[in-house]
Amino acid sequence: MKLVVRMKIGAHISIRNGYFGAAKFAKTIGASVFQYFPKNPRSLTVKEFDEVDAKNCMQYCQENSLESVAHAPYPSNLAATDKEREKVILSILNDLQIAETCGSIGVVVHFASIKNVSDPLEGYKRMIDILNEVLHRWDGKCQILIENNAGKSGPMGTTLEELVQIRSLTEHPNKIGFCFDTCHGFASGLWNGENWEDVVGKGKELGYFNHLKAIHFNNSMYDTGSMRDRHANIHNGYITTKQMEKFLSSSIIQEIPLILETPTSENYTHSDEIKYIVNQLIKQ
Repeated sequence: MKLVVRMKIGAHISIRNGYFGAAKFAKTIGASVFQYFPKNPRSLTVKEFDEVDAKNCMQYCQENSLESVAHAPYPSNLAATDKEREKVILSILNDLQIAETCGSIGVVVHFASIKNVSDPLEGYKRMIDILNEVLHRWDGKCQILIENNAGKSGPMGTTLEELVQIRSLTEHPNKIGFCFDTCHGFASGLWNGENWEDVVGKGKELGYFNHLKAIHFNNSMYDTGSMRDRHANIHNGYITTKQMEKFLSSSIIQEIPLILETPTSENYTHSDEIKYIVNQLIKQ
């Protein structure tokens, strides 16, 4: 039997009309949660943001039972080299400040990636160092939410063990949560579509789900184990409808916000996709 809908479901929203504008747009598409980039997703440049706009966003969300999550720009590599280290640190601190002012749960940052190093542990060392420095300087409530990798740049960050261990090795684990991406989990082979109960068992054992704050709910354009990160619409990917239904019925994720990062068009919007999930995959 499918569970009665009480899940928060939404999508990634553009901030071209500001943070407040993004919140209002989220409401119009039937979302109860939304994600946004605090600034240019391709740049680490620190942004001077409109605090009034951000505070209006927070107030609107509070009045309309909306939740929000920020997503750090793509270049925010937690294993950055010494040359880029300070830029990444300052950028993430900027993201945290914007997200805090908007009243967001946290800032999603991809698990680190590193190439062409002789010591395979170097990436993890850099990641812990950068997280320690960021969180030493940050005293807000907004958390860093580390997202699992798909494996396109190597196996780093594709297991629950890595995520939990990195968090535990930092000096401020209480300031770190997790974001699980279904496409990434499927692409990496962590969740192959049929082993969600095993993933839940392992996650409970490790304490992963105690700190899971958001889910990127995406299908995959490629089969499990492909290590290819290409999102597909929920009804149209390699993760089957039955597998999606089973995932959504899992009691462990019922209170975790689901955020779509899927393709949209004039013929199929995130509003359409939210209705599809609610009417076809969750409701009895």
